[in-house]
Amino acid sequence: MTMDGGMGLAGRVAVVTGSAGGIGKEIVEHLARRGALAVVSDLPGAAEKGAAVARGIEEAGGSAVFVPADVTSESDVQSIVATAESTLGPVDILVNNAGITRDGLLVRMSEADWESVVAVNLKGAFLAARAVARGMMKRRSGSIINVASVVGLRGNAGQANYAASKAGLVGLTKSLARELGPRNVRVNAVAPGYIQTEMTEALADEARQAILAGTPLAMLGAPRDVAWAVTFLASDAARFITGVVLPVDGGLGM
Repeated sequence: MTMDGGMGLAGRVAVVTGSAGGIGKEIVEHLARRGALAVVSDLPGAAEKGAAVARGIEEAGGSAVFVPADVTSESDVQSIVATAESTLGPVDILVNNAGITRDGLLVRMSEADWESVVAVNLKGAFLAARAVARGMMKRRSGSIINVASVVGLRGNAGQANYAASKAGLVGLTKSLARELGPRNVRVNAVAPGYIQTEMTEALADEARQAILAGTPLAMLGAPRDVAWAVTFLASDAARFITGVVLPVDGGLGM
């Protein structure tokens, strides 16, 4: 057994969508610290932040490139993969982290809010997975990790669009695991609960207390908790694991 417990990723090319900030930033930096060659990707409007993330990885001794892209655009997604291959090498790891919310009760939810959330959260993951799948299958090696949510497993009032998109990611994960498994390509998901981010920092005290009361560990998670789970699933330590949804939620989803 290696000293890293099988979780080293030296030389593997990892694409993380939505990684200019928040949980995605933590994931891509964590993978880079384990030796992965990192592809940071986010919307063109986040180019300054995304480039800073890539630059920080390189200053820490790693290798990284930033690729601006909208995951709802097939051509943009293809450009992520093409840039990764031309600068770092074939994609070994894909983390579908890009996601948005447009919360509202069903009777007040616009069709635009429904479509935009499903497009980014679910269609984006489909496009990215399809873009890397053929190469991974040909090489008989690869790992795809979808960032779902505890909300996709248990639902949440006011988030029908978000819950549906994340539940769809669970179905996508399990279907692709069956399709790609015979070629040694693993597909898994993580389902974070409430994580300390800018969004949760803005919660009212009453809402925060309600969340903590429903979480057996009685605390919010940190982005690094999700990053560790993703790193495990991407690594050889999880070589016999595919089609799983790993909750990272302090027990909230039980």
